[in-house]
Amino acid sequence: MGGRDYAAALCVVLVWGTNFVAMKLGLRELTPFQLGAGRYLFAFLPLALFVRPPRLAARWVLLYGLFQGVGQFGLLFLALRAGMSASLAAVMLQMQVFFTALFGFALLGERVESRLKAAMAIAALGLACLGVDVLGHGASELPLAGFLLTVASAAMWAASNIVVRRARQAAPAFEVLPFMVWTSLVPIVPFVLLSLAFDPAETRWDWRALSLTGWASLAYLGWFATILGYALWTGLLKRHPANRVAPFSLAVPPVGIAAGMLALGDVITPWQWAGIVLIVLSLALVVFKPRLRAGAPL
Repeated sequence: MGGRDYAAALCVVLVWGTNFVAMKLGLRELTPFQLGAGRYLFAFLPLALFVRPPRLAARWVLLYGLFQGVGQFGLLFLALRAGMSASLAAVMLQMQVFFTALFGFALLGERVESRLKAAMAIAALGLACLGVDVLGHGASELPLAGFLLTVASAAMWAASNIVVRRARQAAPAFEVLPFMVWTSLVPIVPFVLLSLAFDPAETRWDWRALSLTGWASLAYLGWFATILGYALWTGLLKRHPANRVAPFSLAVPPVGIAAGMLALGDVITPWQWAGIVLIVLSLALVVFKPRLRAGAPL
């Protein structure tokens, strides 16, 4: 991976790390299903007026929109509504690294390098430290429902990673921006239907009641976290194996935790700090060790 790819990964980390705060702020005024529909409506418009549909089989657009949109973020928004903090969601969601490596091995025949195995083992220890709070031994106890929903969300993220890999195999030259814009159309109707089916009548849609913060949350989630972040992420997945790109997301937790503490007042326990340190070390093992060994500048 070259410097341009590392810069793209850094941008993704910053945007995704802060977007957990935007989710929490948006959920103060919208239900999880409404926030999902609004996020992808912003992601689809107005760019769809200027970007042609991708030259790609419709099944890949549909599958990605369902896994990444309805699956990953529908479950994540429910987890945040169930009590998962923005800081801890930023950490727990990185379990997608393990799911991606597993799915890549089982479905695509991708090899898991020894260095990645070691990094995953260190990250697993970090997640185990976070699990102490799930068991109720930390100062801030994680809700079981939020924990399980976040794990399921991570699995859906990994599934969307595999869809991108398969789409690249089917159409190596497909363009990332049209793919991201038009896959954003897919989750809108399912989220609207879910809202009509499960949201209480008194919470039904009334966009006029949204505050400036609510609108800003939707715009940030739609335009930056979805289009910019996932366009860069998908571009990395197009150029490199899924199990090589996925570990970069391990840098999201430090940014997400800092943003949650500063913006929302999240409290981080000693066990959680231990988990964070281990996860960052695992990322350093994956990303920087080859350059250090070769004597190349960072």
